[in-house]
Amino acid sequence: MTLRTLPASRFDAVDALRGLAMVWMTVFHFCFDLNHFGLARLDFYADPFWLHQRTLILSLFLFTAGLGQAIAVQRGQSWPRFWRRWGQVAACAALVSAGSYLMFGPRFIYFGTLHGIASMLVVMRLTASWGRLLWWLGGASIAISIVANYAISTGTFYEFPSAFDEKWLNWLGIIRHKPQTEDYVPIFPWIGVMWWGLAVGNWLMRRQPAWLTHALPDPSRAVKALAGLGRWSLAYYMLHQPMMIAALTALSWASTGVGR
Repeated sequence: MTLRTLPASRFDAVDALRGLAMVWMTVFHFCFDLNHFGLARLDFYADPFWLHQRTLILSLFLFTAGLGQAIAVQRGQSWPRFWRRWGQVAACAALVSAGSYLMFGPRFIYFGTLHGIASMLVVMRLTASWGRLLWWLGGASIAISIVANYAISTGTFYEFPSAFDEKWLNWLGIIRHKPQTEDYVPIFPWIGVMWWGLAVGNWLMRRQPAWLTHALPDPSRAVKALAGLGRWSLAYYMLHQPMMIAALTALSWASTGVGR
């Protein structure tokens, strides 16, 4: 099978992988919401378990975003179509900022997951044809972030500009102190994960496209459900938290009423 003979339908395997990230994220957010409403006692800011969960979920999410962009470019996605999709992501990022400001006040999300994806998607589109260099860019981005932040945190860079800790620059990710925000996905190191997704997608589309177009097994209803969820990932991302928060708010009010 070659690029020219690839089917026009969605790639179920990729959608299922994206759907898995969405389900994993939902479980994480539900636990976060339980903690926020005082229905559980969990430390999402210091407990390694929750910190690692977030890293793994975000890594899978961004990897599939890079993978999807590789597929789109290899199948001839036009710039106008790209910008339409990008506009949807950017608009949703703005809504997240507004909603989180109402809920968290000064800890609102100003450069979270969707903000990071919107920024990095443009870079992915511009660098999609860079071939093997993408592997090196991904590794270098992560390495630079680790080395720079270690050097800053240990005082190696005594003259590190404090401006990088300000909101107008801390989206880069080279910071001394983590910003006070409920979701923070800076360019470094996360663009490295998306570049690796783009590199893997390019390699598969050119060398093993059948791996991406392989049909999901009929008996696997759970996997097919994940694929269906992955096709509507942006809409699901925007709706799942408001719905869970509304349900927990109602539960909290009901519990208070019963207690009275």
